[in-house]
Amino acid sequence: SLSDLLVFGRRAGIGAAEFAAANATAPAIDSAAADAVAVKMVTPFERGSDAENPYTIQRELQDTMHDLVGIIRTKSELQEAQTRIQGYRERADRAGVEGHRQYNPGWHLSLDLESLLTVSEAIAKGAETREESRGGHTRDDFPSADESNWGTKNVVIRQGADGEMTVTTEPLMEMPADLKQLFEEAE
Repeated sequence: SLSDLLVFGRRAGIGAAEFAAANATAPAIDSAAADAVAVKMVTPFERGSDAENPYTIQRELQDTMHDLVGIIRTKSELQEAQTRIQGYRERADRAGVEGHRQYNPGWHLSLDLESLLTVSEAIAKGAETREESRGGHTRDDFPSADESNWGTKNVVIRQGADGEMTVTTEPLMEMPADLKQLFEEAE
């Protein structure tokens, strides 16, 4: 509602202003890292005629996510999706575009592929870790909800500096009794 937007927008703005004032000194910029990013940004223009089409990679990734990582999934499908994603990642490193830097959606997509692939891999890895079916997550190989572990852990996916993702489960604090009672009443 409008009142929510006004109240929470103001609170967020005040919080952001306080944070900015408390952190007035900007961090140092690593010139070499900035230069490397600038080179990476224009590299798709330099890949030539044997470059991969970013639209083809994106379409194949979309099909893989729909077919293998959709709402209904199995471990073997999720593993196959991860294998394909690694292949798309290798191909994305060869994605190239033609034209110029003014309004070039293909160039934007070639730069976005890294993020699309990272999120897709994280979703597939997280789904493989969840060995139950609940809500919008259905595992044909684990058709029941795991009520004994519900609300006890989070699946955490971290990407290291080398780009590798690790999946762990971390325990949650025990749900307060009054909140737990509300969930039980809702069922």
